[in-house]
Amino acid sequence: MQIYLPIAEVSVNAFLLLGLGGIVGVLSGMFGVGGGFLMTPLLFFIGIPPAVAVATEANQIVASSFSGVLAHLRRKSVDLRMGTVLLVGGLVGAALGVGIFNYLKSLGQVDLLVRLCYVVFLGVIGGLMFIESLRTLRKQRRGAPPPRKKHNWIHGLPLKMRFRTSGLYISVIPPLIVGVCVGILAAIMGVGGGFIMVPAMIYLLGMPTKVVVGTSLFQIIFVTGFTTLLHATTNYTVDVVLAVLLLVGGVIGAQIGTIIGARLKAEQLRILLALMVLAVCGKLALDLLLTPAELYSIGAAGGH
Repeated sequence: MQIYLPIAEVSVNAFLLLGLGGIVGVLSGMFGVGGGFLMTPLLFFIGIPPAVAVATEANQIVASSFSGVLAHLRRKSVDLRMGTVLLVGGLVGAALGVGIFNYLKSLGQVDLLVRLCYVVFLGVIGGLMFIESLRTLRKQRRGAPPPRKKHNWIHGLPLKMRFRTSGLYISVIPPLIVGVCVGILAAIMGVGGGFIMVPAMIYLLGMPTKVVVGTSLFQIIFVTGFTTLLHATTNYTVDVVLAVLLLVGGVIGAQIGTIIGARLKAEQLRILLALMVLAVCGKLALDLLLTPAELYSIGAAGGH
């Protein structure tokens, strides 16, 4: 069943889009990632232009993250205070990111930048998470006691605040910086930033894995919502038809993902996430290196 997407200007199978939305929704519920880091490249693969994929995917992330957060709120595994601090940074970052995106779009370099960003970020983060999770699993097999939380330089920073749900008493500066970085990425790459936020919350801020997922989704909802609004009003690249199809699949998938995630161990979740990140990174890198099937593409005037 082919459906025409007016902004993307391509025809795509509706069931394929529903399926993609569902798969990414499951991942969103399981890992606390918006799923954009997988969905946006998948949209590239089925022929959606990168500028449209980025803006529209931000829209879909809002829905699947909202659906996931509701499930986590019922379990009381969302640190609302930490989420709010991350959110303040995220909104500033999103505004900066859309500015950078518009500038690059006017130069005509936005498609290449988006793809390169993906290859670099996915490769680095996937590799680090995979190595760290393997180490933890090996230690558990040997029966070594879990490492005690070490006090690092982050605990010495000023402006401290108590985060009761996470059991932390740390400076608000690191969460704010993490929020800004994630906001910029949300705007340029069409991701919720969960694949950077989740590792940062676990390893930098020392938050417990069970709280991280819900808190990450809480912040992602608002940042990606704001990003979508900016893209829709400045770039006009949000394809509503595409967004609705992805939304329906995503909302259903997120509820299933939350149930699966609650049954797996934290280390197993991290290894699975790392493997998926590396797989998508490999495919994108290959596409950049291989000669494309169509050497020329027709773009609108004005460096689109």
